[in-house]
Amino acid sequence: MKKSTRRDFLKQSALATGALAAAGRLAIAEDAASPVDMCIAKWEGDPDALTELATRLTEEAIEAIGGMGRFVNQGDVIWVKPNIAWDHSPEYAANTNPDVVKTLVRLCFDAGARQVKVGDNPCHQWERTYRNSGIADAAREAGADVIHVDRSRFRDMEIGGGRLQTHPVYPEIVESDLVINVPVAKHHGSTTVTLCMKNYMGVVENRGVFHQDLPSCIRDITAFMKPRISVLDAIRVLTANGPTGGNLDDVRRMDTVAAGTDVVALDAFGCELLGHDPHTIDTVTYGHEAGLGEIDFRDKLNVREMTIS
Repeated sequence: MKKSTRRDFLKQSALATGALAAAGRLAIAEDAASPVDMCIAKWEGDPDALTELATRLTEEAIEAIGGMGRFVNQGDVIWVKPNIAWDHSPEYAANTNPDVVKTLVRLCFDAGARQVKVGDNPCHQWERTYRNSGIADAAREAGADVIHVDRSRFRDMEIGGGRLQTHPVYPEIVESDLVINVPVAKHHGSTTVTLCMKNYMGVVENRGVFHQDLPSCIRDITAFMKPRISVLDAIRVLTANGPTGGNLDDVRRMDTVAAGTDVVALDAFGCELLGHDPHTIDTVTYGHEAGLGEIDFRDKLNVREMTIS
């Protein structure tokens, strides 16, 4: 048997160290490429390139959580649920950014969706809100069917919540293979913020019941909807006089889109953007306490924050 020399030992050590380093680099690369629970994408490019930034931020955020193919199967019918509640144009941040909606529709079709529907139950007159928000045209350009949510078609459904036992829900939404919840981040006079969970009020009728106990009802409808993916539009945020808005002085550019599988985490992040501690916001704490997601998302979830330019 050949006797080992110091040179042999050093050579073997170097090979072993190199192998470990290569394995470490591979693990890091695989970790960077693996889907995360939540992605926060921020724009650092030309602030005037609004269409480009909305598109790129949405694409990158969705890609980071596994791509739309993680959620959409071949032949699926998808309902994209923006906030289209108010008769204001996009610069007022009362409704979801139309380019974010357009990008999501395109990504759904790219992933194999058979049909993509876009619709909401607005507070203002639906034809005006759909048109003036810019969402109807943007969605149609991407191939979506823009749906008038007919109030005569709501049907009582078993919600099974602590506050809501039964409630009128729009059947065409819940019968879709996937609902993509995509609100804009805003102030709200009653709940302080309106984000992902509160956006589900657009799938129900008889919202006066909700206003008797908004945090509990929002928790219940969120649990009923069983969210799989949500996207938070924070390109423009409404900092005051929400949810209606109408004053450009209340609008702030944040140039951010966040996407994830945890609806509570996205709402907690939205609270931070709007300058609030999520632990002080009932809609968020109720959702967390009901097991709908994590409020301390940076400690509990795999979160990726990125800048795009």
